[in-house]
Amino acid sequence: MTTVNKTNLYPNGVQPCHPTLLENQLLEEAHIDYNKLTIQHNPSIASLYEDALVYESGSAISSVGALVASSGTKTGRSPKDKRLVDEPTSTNDVWWGPVNTKLPVEVWRINRERAIDYLNTRSRLYVIDAFAGWDPKYRIKVRVVCARAYHALFMRNMLIRPTPEELKSFGKPDFTIYNGGGFPANRYTSGMTSSTSVDINFEDHEMVILGTEYAGEMKKGILTVMFYLMPVKYDVLTLHSSANEGKNGDVTLFFGLSGTGKTTLSADPARMLIGDDEHCWSDHGVFNVEGGCYAKCLDLSVDKEPDIFNAIRFGSVLENVVFDPITREVDYTDATLTENTRCAYPIEYIPNAKIPCLSENHPTNIILLTCDARGVLPPISMLSNEQVMYHFISGYTSKMAGTEDGITEPLATFSACFGQPFLVLHPMRYAQMLSDKMTKHKARAWLLNTGWTGKSAAKGGSRCPLKYTRAILDAIHSGELAKLEFEKFDIFGLSVPKTCPNVPSQILNPAKSWADGPADFAMEVAKLGKLFAENFEKYKDGCSKEVIAAGPSL
Repeated sequence: MTTVNKTNLYPNGVQPCHPTLLENQLLEEAHIDYNKLTIQHNPSIASLYEDALVYESGSAISSVGALVASSGTKTGRSPKDKRLVDEPTSTNDVWWGPVNTKLPVEVWRINRERAIDYLNTRSRLYVIDAFAGWDPKYRIKVRVVCARAYHALFMRNMLIRPTPEELKSFGKPDFTIYNGGGFPANRYTSGMTSSTSVDINFEDHEMVILGTEYAGEMKKGILTVMFYLMPVKYDVLTLHSSANEGKNGDVTLFFGLSGTGKTTLSADPARMLIGDDEHCWSDHGVFNVEGGCYAKCLDLSVDKEPDIFNAIRFGSVLENVVFDPITREVDYTDATLTENTRCAYPIEYIPNAKIPCLSENHPTNIILLTCDARGVLPPISMLSNEQVMYHFISGYTSKMAGTEDGITEPLATFSACFGQPFLVLHPMRYAQMLSDKMTKHKARAWLLNTGWTGKSAAKGGSRCPLKYTRAILDAIHSGELAKLEFEKFDIFGLSVPKTCPNVPSQILNPAKSWADGPADFAMEVAKLGKLFAENFEKYKDGCSKEVIAAGPSL
């Protein structure tokens, strides 16, 4: 390249600058000055490994070739620090309240400028251009601008990677993330409650991160965008669910909170995995939002989760795990840094992944998973449309409390639509869309309880064996279960099968197998029903009378 202005002090002179399209876009849209830093556009995995090892403390290569990264102080999401900009194009649609906190436009500008100022002080930036949504009719172009190689590799894995031809014609993104998470928000700025702020602006199609280097904020930020954009702009239902497809093309959606078995049950060797976490249901079928998986690693083993265990290799990102300093072997039982240890890997690392990750068939079965530690809900129930909406909005599961606080009863956990932290609209809007699609495409819905039977977990009950849960799922997928005789389950009004192939009939209706007698069982069911009713109070204003009536009858 031609150089000018050579001197004895500067023999290399000055090279004329010929900025790329990307560099011009970043300068025009965010004042990121390509003259003062290096911008790496969709760099290779090996290149990101090198930079992480050299520049980012806590980085290493594990014994199987995965990149080990540290997210620093924050090892999980900060839902109380998520804010949506209160702007005219979206404000009337947003479900404002504890989930979605209003951020004035003026404060958004301050936070955005703060993040970009921080990015401009770095010596190198990484830009990942990729897609969200496998269906070309609905996919959005996402740009991630960040200062850490770990973040770039994480999003390279979690988004859908463009081909070289698609990258050449990528053009202007539909949505941009400015990750300035290595720099804190100003706690004295109006509306800030801590040094962390995760802000989304639907009008400007941008997201800004300050004060947290936890990579999951970017992944879930895009899910939040899809929870707004798809229903409002395209009449497409966004779902926090996993999905798989049988050999005959039958699609099943799985909804469930942590510990319910969603990952285990959707990873069926007899079925193809469409995706493990985020999907959209359009008029053309179901498609995965992501290009990768973000799996929990605590207590991971090749026996429990062979597909996930074997997906951890070169190109994967291991987050906040502990490894042997000599062998670099990861100890998945070690929660010294956090219980929320994770791994992000491309979905093609899963052997039975369906690529491209979409189906032109509509779901045949909708599975709402719960893990009822009280032991009173039936292992399987068929739901009416109104019951689907009620239980979808409730999003129930339970877990045992820690012994240190002296609580011995199971703790009820509710999360609307099985993904409340990411919802933008009122839960009823998503529930109504789900019901309408079920009716149109003749899908059946089921409440599948993977929790305890006979007694509560606190009183020595036992968890429903996985082999029985899988037998129930097999009967659902074959269509056989829907043809059997059902009976009503009191208070909740659920339809419970009297028999199921390869499952003992006495466990199908917990009222008949309760160890402490019918009076105690009725009391426990009433307790749980009351918890459902109390939780549902916050949603009643936006729900129909039919949906409210589909809850427990107390």
